Amino acid sequence: MRQQLKCLTLVLFAVFVACCLRFPRLSERPVHGDEAVQAYKFGRLLEENDYRYDPNEYHGPTLNYLTLIPAELVKCRNYSETTEWILRIVPVFFGLLLVLLVFLIGDGLGKSAVFIAALLTAVSPAMVFFSRYYIQEMLLVCFTFGLVVCGYRYLKSKNFLWALSAGICAGLMHATKETCVIAFGSMLAAVLIVLLIKCRQGNSFSNILKTFNLWHIAAAVVVAVAVSALFYSSFFTNPRGVLDSVLTYRAYLGRASQSRLHIHPWYYYFEILIWPGFDGLPIVSEALIVALAFFGVLVAIARKHSATADISFIRFISLYTIIMTAVYCFIPYKTPWCMLSFLQGMILLAGFGAFAMLRFFYKNVARGFIVLLLALGVIGLSLQSYIVNFIYYADPANPYVYAHPTKDIFKIQQRAEQMAAVHPAGYNMAIEVIVPENYWPIPWYLRKFPNVGYRKKPDITAKPAPLIIASSTVENQVLNLLYELPAPGQRNLYVPLFDTRYIQLRPGVKLVGMVTKKLWDDFIESENEP
Repeated sequence: MRQQLKCLTLVLFAVFVACCLRFPRLSERPVHGDEAVQAYKFGRLLEENDYRYDPNEYHGPTLNYLTLIPAELVKCRNYSETTEWILRIVPVFFGLLLVLLVFLIGDGLGKSAVFIAALLTAVSPAMVFFSRYYIQEMLLVCFTFGLVVCGYRYLKSKNFLWALSAGICAGLMHATKETCVIAFGSMLAAVLIVLLIKCRQGNSFSNILKTFNLWHIAAAVVVAVAVSALFYSSFFTNPRGVLDSVLTYRAYLGRASQSRLHIHPWYYYFEILIWPGFDGLPIVSEALIVALAFFGVLVAIARKHSATADISFIRFISLYTIIMTAVYCFIPYKTPWCMLSFLQGMILLAGFGAFAMLRFFYKNVARGFIVLLLALGVIGLSLQSYIVNFIYYADPANPYVYAHPTKDIFKIQQRAEQMAAVHPAGYNMAIEVIVPENYWPIPWYLRKFPNVGYRKKPDITAKPAPLIIASSTVENQVLNLLYELPAPGQRNLYVPLFDTRYIQLRPGVKLVGMVTKKLWDDFIESENEP
């Protein structure tokens, strides 16, 4: 009873810490362009019950469909009512679930190691940051780890329900993001190597095969395919989506080698985790996790100080993590959130490594010193999570801020709503956004305005809108058009929309705002009314 109470206390503490770092101020960070695109697709699903998987972009459908749950809970019925909280609460939930799942492998990792791993998952700056990001990555990491957990529990119990649960997790992985194949391949390779090691230790291959029930495995595969097909077919309304989920890999193979924007050197992920550089930002490094994970791998190879853990499981996690890390480093196409898949494996190994270290230094003084260092390390990671999520959450110096909009994006929404308040058409007021570059996430911040036109260059045939947002690269073209059309005496006079000449959409992408003088004067007059 005392042991169960202790375990429950540790679980609740890890979850409490995870909640404290994930729930607060979800709407504070500007919405990333990728988040805004996913939000737009969710909006179509919410309003029109329409989802069609695109094999060239956007990833799998689970994120969009699962967002229907919080939207229903708060009675959100249309896209314009959607908030950052409704969107981001979905990855937050799976970030918390990731912490809880760690406790299901206590006999594999070691009970004390499990608590350390759960706590590191709760406070890891990268895990926290992308748990608050409306993209597929946290769901993929959670479903992937769910497959590992259910697979391990099945091997320990031979319970058919664990096999089916593993199949469900595998299907959800595929229905979430195409890069799941990297995890599948890494798992398969790790399993084969572990089995080979067992054979070399004197176990016959036929005896090892007897531990597997082929019917259970076949049932798990069928369930995985069914779950994936259910989502990709948009719940049987788009059968073509199932085929597209396979054909999509042609596009991804090309993107992995040709997209110059996201091409980075092989050590890019380690640079972010260990020494990303500061540029005025306080220290942000997850070197503690990497170092403890490295020690955990060494212990797994040496097979020492692991009496309370399943050495085969530890070796599987080690091989799986090493292989997946190598694959992601080899692929030229890199974004910070992609590293979460192998970072989760590192965190598990870090928990095991920390526990092995405590067993290695068995004397009370040495063990106390290690415990103190680990406690300080966890506190340090917690402080870093607070820094990157609540202070420098939109600062380019933050290693997890990648192609992110600046806080100037809020000025667009604020000014547009102020102008709509005095315009006769209200939110039906016409707005032009003329940005040759990627203009997302502007559509998210103008989602309440149904008459917004998005263009790469000025349209000489269209009547200029009363409010114009333009890139600095086309500013002169826009100004020339405003003063040439329509004929003199019929044109509107435009004045600056913002307090400064330019605002930044993203670092290096400047925007200028223009509004008709009449509309601006009406706004100023409304502001001066008592």
